[in-house]
Amino acid sequence: MTSSFEHHTYPARLSDAERDRALKVLRDGVALGRLSHDTFVRRMELALTTQKPDELAALTADLRHENRWTRAMLGAVGAVSGFTVRLHRAWTVERLPKLLLPPVDRQHPLRIGRDPASGLRLSHETVSRVHAELSRQGGLWILRDLGSTNGTSVNGRRVIGAAVVRDGDQVGFGRMSFRLSADRGPAPGRG
Repeated sequence: MTSSFEHHTYPARLSDAERDRALKVLRDGVALGRLSHDTFVRRMELALTTQKPDELAALTADLRHENRWTRAMLGAVGAVSGFTVRLHRAWTVERLPKLLLPPVDRQHPLRIGRDPASGLRLSHETVSRVHAELSRQGGLWILRDLGSTNGTSVNGRRVIGAAVVRDGDQVGFGRMSFRLSADRGPAPGRG
C-alpha cells in the first residue's frame, strides 16, 4: 500500500466551459475598450494553450465583471450621450441652409462644383471644380461624387460612388453643408 505523499496528484484538466468563459470575458473586454487588440490576441492564445486554472484566471483578473448597478449606470450614461449627439445633429440640420431639389421633370443631372458652368456653383476652397451631381433615376434622387478631393457626404457619411438621398437629408460638399428640401414654399401671389 502506498501512502498519500507517494500518490501523485495532478491538477484537474481545464474544461472547455472554463476556457469558453475566459474567452467571453476577453471578448467583452476588447469590445468595451478595456483591452487593446494586441493584448486581446496574446491573451486569447494563452487561454487556448494554458493547462492550469490559476493561469487562466490570471488572464482575466483585471477584467472583472461589473455589478448590475455599474452596468445600469453605464447604460444610462450611454443613452444620455446618444441622445445629446442626436439632439446636436437635429439642431445643426435645422440651422443648415436649404438646398432645393431640382424639379422632378428635369432631364439632365444637376452638376455641383466650383466650375462656372455648374448648375449649382459653390465658391468654397474645399469644393472641387466638378464635385458631384444630383439626378433623378427610377423615382429616386441619386447623389454621385465625381472624384472630389474633399468628398461628398450624406447625413455625415462619406459617399463612395453614389447614394440615394431624400427630402430632409443633410448633404455636404467639402466643408459646405446643406439640408435637402423639396419644399419650394408658397406659390407667388398665395402668400
